[in-house]
Amino acid sequence: MPTILTLYEFSDEHAKQIRDIAPDYELKTVPIKEVTPEQIREADILVGWNRKMEQAAVESDTLKWVQSWSAGVDYFPMDRFAEKNVLLTNSGGVHAIPISEHIFAVLLSMTRSVHLNIRSQVRGKWDKNGTYGEAAGRTMVIVGTGHIGRATAKLAKAFGMNTIGVRHSGRPEEYIDEMYRTHGIEEAFGKGDVIVNILPLTDDTRHFFDKDSFGYMKKGALFINVGRGPSVDTDALVAALDSGTLSGAALDVFEQEPLPEDHPLWKREDVIITPHVAGNTDHYDVRATEIFIDNLKAFVNGETLPCNLVDYSRKY
Repeated sequence: MPTILTLYEFSDEHAKQIRDIAPDYELKTVPIKEVTPEQIREADILVGWNRKMEQAAVESDTLKWVQSWSAGVDYFPMDRFAEKNVLLTNSGGVHAIPISEHIFAVLLSMTRSVHLNIRSQVRGKWDKNGTYGEAAGRTMVIVGTGHIGRATAKLAKAFGMNTIGVRHSGRPEEYIDEMYRTHGIEEAFGKGDVIVNILPLTDDTRHFFDKDSFGYMKKGALFINVGRGPSVDTDALVAALDSGTLSGAALDVFEQEPLPEDHPLWKREDVIITPHVAGNTDHYDVRATEIFIDNLKAFVNGETLPCNLVDYSRKY
């Protein structure tokens, strides 16, 4: 009997749905820390991932589909999967609400100097220093306008902001006032009061935000990174902060994680650091499971997987 091996515990209700959809499959649950290479090699469908299981996965003669529990897939052996015709789907869309809300949490914090007020509170100081601006009327440039970018743009419009999008195709998107292709960033960045990075990590996006990119930005812009850490050249980011090109930055992801304790970013008052938690939510597992179930319905019928099928040629 073919096997669905899940490294995550499904609820009783979801497990019943899965068994009803795929009655010819055995549903086997093994905690991620306990799974063995042999179990990986024998699975037909794998739900979840750990980098330590890569060798067993690419050696498998039965594995047909991997459902990632994360949205990012840059750490998967995509070339090997493509060679073996193994499908890969991610959990894109799970993060749209928490990450878009996180973006506005840090945006409003920096716009209203709440981050400085909190630091003063820790020191026991009544200190009104800081700038007290407004989000309304400002222009947000969203780089990467998928599920998260669309949700972020919707919130931006609710706050009375203007929205500009940057995406590879240049295709229009709801809640985006203007859309630019990636080769049009010089003009787009020059209009932005807030630049939000939501890019996936590919060969084309590694160090997408470099010295030139930061140089295109309007002086005093705020930079928010909830995409992938290596899409930003950290040295160029620090230089942009030092020069005043950026008035501040809110960073959830980094080239090196955890961010080293002696890194200069920790001590900057114009920076908010969060430890890669923007996508965390207590609704995560339910949403990811629903994506898997929608894909499973198609898989057992021999149809194209409808949700988040990774294009190996584009690496996302």
